[in-house]
Amino acid sequence: MIPELGHYALVLALSLALIQSVVPLWGAARGKMALMEVGRTAAYCQFAALALAFGALEYAHIVSDFSVLNVVQNSHTDKPMLYKVAGVWGNHEGSLVLWVLILALFGALVAAFGRNLPASLRARVLAVQGMIGVGFLLFMVETSNPFTRVDPAPLNGHDLNPLLQDPGLAFHPPFLYLGYVGFSLCFSFAAGALLEGRVDAAWARWVRPWTLIAWSSLTLGIAMGSWWSYYTLGWGGWWFWDPVENASLMPWLAGTALLHSAIVVEKRDTLKSWTILLAIITFALSLMGTFLVRSGVLTSVHAFASDPARGVFILALLVVATGGALLLYAVRAPVLKAGGLFSPISREGGLVLNNLLLSTACATVFLGTLYPLFMDAVGGGKISIGPPFFNATFLPLMVPLIAVMALGPMLSWKRADLAGVLGRLWIAGVVGVVAALAGLWLAGTKPVLALLALGLAGWVVMGSMVEVVERIRLFRIPLADSLHRARHLPRGVWGTALAHAGMGVAVAGMVGTSAWTAEAIQVLHIGQSVDLAGYSFRLDDVVEAPGPNYTARRAQLTVTRHGDFVAKLAPEQRFYPVTRMTTTGAAIHTNFFSDLYAVVGEPAPDGTGYNTRFYRHPLVPWIWVGAILMMAGGLVSLSDRRLRVGVPQKRAAVPAAVAPAE
Repeated sequence: MIPELGHYALVLALSLALIQSVVPLWGAARGKMALMEVGRTAAYCQFAALALAFGALEYAHIVSDFSVLNVVQNSHTDKPMLYKVAGVWGNHEGSLVLWVLILALFGALVAAFGRNLPASLRARVLAVQGMIGVGFLLFMVETSNPFTRVDPAPLNGHDLNPLLQDPGLAFHPPFLYLGYVGFSLCFSFAAGALLEGRVDAAWARWVRPWTLIAWSSLTLGIAMGSWWSYYTLGWGGWWFWDPVENASLMPWLAGTALLHSAIVVEKRDTLKSWTILLAIITFALSLMGTFLVRSGVLTSVHAFASDPARGVFILALLVVATGGALLLYAVRAPVLKAGGLFSPISREGGLVLNNLLLSTACATVFLGTLYPLFMDAVGGGKISIGPPFFNATFLPLMVPLIAVMALGPMLSWKRADLAGVLGRLWIAGVVGVVAALAGLWLAGTKPVLALLALGLAGWVVMGSMVEVVERIRLFRIPLADSLHRARHLPRGVWGTALAHAGMGVAVAGMVGTSAWTAEAIQVLHIGQSVDLAGYSFRLDDVVEAPGPNYTARRAQLTVTRHGDFVAKLAPEQRFYPVTRMTTTGAAIHTNFFSDLYAVVGEPAPDGTGYNTRFYRHPLVPWIWVGAILMMAGGLVSLSDRRLRVGVPQKRAAVPAAVAPAE
């Protein structure tokens, strides 16, 4: 009965989405407030219906209701409760329920907190959001119903993909979807503004909080996915330029550009058309990521489905949504008036350069991801584009971007004194040089590009601090006055500094582990040791360790350095009898400056030794620390009071009083 209730709730949500997509739009066109208000009510009800559907699917998984096909295919009685709960979004149908639930949540949030929006704009935004909901709910009802029954019900299920039975994958998808779906609201705001014929500073301030929510969530989602890949797949890396990884990186790059261009619209009333276009493209890239993961065009550990019929439906949805928005843009964008002029050396100039570099980087990733698929589709054969292409094209674009990150926030609007700004950043330059020299001294090798990148990371981190120091006039006025200024500094300034510093920390981590990783791959017998980067790894024993729904072969390792004890490590291999799959679990010892990473694989052919791999990854924890700082910066900016109160209305000019004639 409960699965049927969930199914009916999905159909009800589809009906409500249809109402939400039509009635408020009609009301806005006719200027009928009552019709516009229907959009808010429909948004609330649609969210409630989808929450009911999601709850019904969760219940079916938690109680192991094997009369539901989705539970049969993705669960098992012995599966731990965490993965019964998270298993709902560990498959195609369940993840779509979460997708539409988050979509409806954003619609309900606009209905609840969009009271400072003009009623007509709010109605149009909700209508566009409703149209997106209609597309995805139709997709679910027609091709991906998660409540399909099985008769007779089997006694047990097929279990969840063992690779997904991990805490990282339990929490990674919800944050990723918050990012993907959050950009749908930016898209709706862009389409609503085009329908309204109005893009101004107030619009930019309304769209920024939603962009910040989406960007922060996507940042954390990508970082969690990278962390999962690092410790679960056992290959020792954190990023492989996998097409599905790229599918999440592209909207992040476009969303980062959107976040910055919206500031220019708000502060200087310019870049309007470009910002609208970015909002459309960012969500289009999110839809494209959905298509890549679910269409079957890719084979990846991250991909969900391989049903071409589903792929065609999503492709049609992508074409209709993006094509419709671009057509609307082509018709209405010319009427958007450009704002004021500015010098190339100015805050606006820095943000334009930021947008150019991010957009080009996004286009590079787009080309490298889709070109092999295009060649395969037109009969050009299967080709592979991997890290060498992206390292040669993407990374050079990041160097000037990172260099400008410290400069941009310190430039003045309209026209800036570049020499003066560089003079105030002298200490950031010193820190950059020290960071590069420290890398040279500690690593003992000289990859010039790595040292340059490490110096840039130091430059960005210190530069973000200098901006705050300048604003609070630290050491130039009494300390109490500086602290007073710091307390009253807009949170957006703190958030920007934190996010930029996080980027610098993450870059240092990427450079450290990419340039100076040391590895040892060999067969070890019990009692043997191997030396790596000053550490000694000794294989003490290998034991059997039963789990709740798997059996594990767990190694016991002792790590020493110059004879002193450092850590005990216990990597393992798990075998899941239901799915007949084996997974690798790395053991990691971290001291914040580096990771010691150990994997013990299959027994060697002689039956007495084991295949082992050991790594020392310098600075790798900084990648995820930096990502957390970036996300925290986004959330701090989100708490800025200015984003809640909106843009002050300009007072109408009061004509000078005419003095009566004497």
